[in-house]
Amino acid sequence: MARIAGIDLPKEKRIDIALSYIYGVGRPSALKILNVTQIDPATRVKNLSGADVSKLSNEISKSYKVEGDLRREIQQNIRRLIDIGTYRGLRHRKNLPSRGQRTKTNARTRRGRRRTIGAGKTAPKAAAAPAAKK
Repeated sequence: MARIAGIDLPKEKRIDIALSYIYGVGRPSALKILNVTQIDPATRVKNLSGADVSKLSNEISKSYKVEGDLRREIQQNIRRLIDIGTYRGLRHRKNLPSRGQRTKTNARTRRGRRRTIGAGKTAPKAAAAPAAKK
């Protein structure tokens, strides 16, 4: 099993597909990486030699920002928007869509499960215990 950028690539997949398992590497950039390193995209991960894996690893580390570094940069960009108080930052803070989508309907992925307000379940009244007589 090849390990590139801290990710174990699946053995049975073609290398052009398997590279897209790395966060920050999609299909087009995977094909670019394979062109630069001169590795056949139809090669299975299990058939890669150690030299091929090191070539891929070196190319990805020098040319692309992937995994933890990329996630950290994206989080910092969002944090900056929130701190300076932009509209997009406010939308991120309220956990709403930030790119102009409608929210009256849809937007369930971002807003979460529906919660009924108002005529939902009412709490059952506590049964009054009979008063003790003296």
